[in-house]
Amino acid sequence: MGILREDVVVISPAEKAGDPTVISVNCPDKTGLGCDLCRIVLHFGLSIARGDGKWCYIVLWVDGKTNTRWDLLEKRLLEVCPSYFSTSGIDYYRPANQQPKRLDVYLLKFWCSCVRKELLHDITLVLFDLELTIKRVKVSTTPDGKVMDLFFITDTRELLHTKERQGETILHLKTALGDILESCEIESAGEEITACSQGTSFLPSAITEDMFSLELPARHPGGLLASDPISVTVDNSLSPSHTLIQILCQDHKGLIYDTMRTLKDYNIQVSYGRFFANRRGGCELDLFIVQADGKKIIDRNKQNALCSRLRMELFRPLRVAVVSRGPDTELLVANPVELSGRGRPLVFHDITLALKNLNIQIFSVEIGRHMICDREWEVYRILLDEGDSHHVSRNMIEEGVRKLLMGWE
Repeated sequence: MGILREDVVVISPAEKAGDPTVISVNCPDKTGLGCDLCRIVLHFGLSIARGDGKWCYIVLWVDGKTNTRWDLLEKRLLEVCPSYFSTSGIDYYRPANQQPKRLDVYLLKFWCSCVRKELLHDITLVLFDLELTIKRVKVSTTPDGKVMDLFFITDTRELLHTKERQGETILHLKTALGDILESCEIESAGEEITACSQGTSFLPSAITEDMFSLELPARHPGGLLASDPISVTVDNSLSPSHTLIQILCQDHKGLIYDTMRTLKDYNIQVSYGRFFANRRGGCELDLFIVQADGKKIIDRNKQNALCSRLRMELFRPLRVAVVSRGPDTELLVANPVELSGRGRPLVFHDITLALKNLNIQIFSVEIGRHMICDREWEVYRILLDEGDSHHVSRNMIEEGVRKLLMGWE
């Protein structure tokens, strides 16, 4: 028998205001478990202030929100724990980078009678609360000011084919949008409809060369020098069976996730780890790791390649640029996709919130995946309203979006 369900994930509420919530996970280990857990924590909008884990026991101290749905978080964490599924008869113990189950795609189509700057963000919040994942968006504004939105979505609960689930979704949208919502429909998106929604697969070469470079730039995207401390070192002397990776860097939203997804993509298992973020914004990580064969990393070339990739992923976990698209202004945001096929959580949520804070209206959106520099990227192309994009400088737009994505606001 495996571990009983109630022992796998335990969430201990904060004892007083300002204290972190403690999440304990106790289950058999698997390569990529830390990545899967941290992705879910990030998806719920939580930040990890401290972490400790050894073999099959992981403890995370997280700063939550007053409206965090802890019961749902527990359920989602359970779903990536091998022990829970070994006792429930569901086979989840699979190779770390095997593609996740492919969920059915649905088309959410609605008309709004007028444009509202916060419209897309409000819709994104509703879909997030309902556990509906946005795969692609097509936003069109007609000459008379009406908006037609097409959202291609998947349902984490796998219930969107039912009338009850569709009715629940439409009701929540009507409540959030009010009288401006004229009509709303949900239908299964067949392959032909999905193919027609793909939009352009073309990205200008100037954008791809600069934005997706795997070299550390001479200057940080936020204006800081590239010499700002990001230290990644390897030590094989402290453990007879494990390689120690030590990381010192500036904190950002999803830092532990970015570290763990990089190690998962390299098929590296973390046997013990410790993470601490201080009040000055600095972070320390100690990770005892082994390769897929259970051995230490002795080869210097492998060590250097891993350290170089970790520095890049922690320095530029997301790429942000504001460029010209003909006579218009376009915001580009890109994040790397895990080898398992999973993208970074809450990117579109944070983009729409940042533009809402800047009082900038979105004219149209394209979300797609591109193979660039031998890596798959999820690329968000957001065409900004012509009038709004002129009263805010491009540098301010880029800085505002980047800061919110990185959690620096």
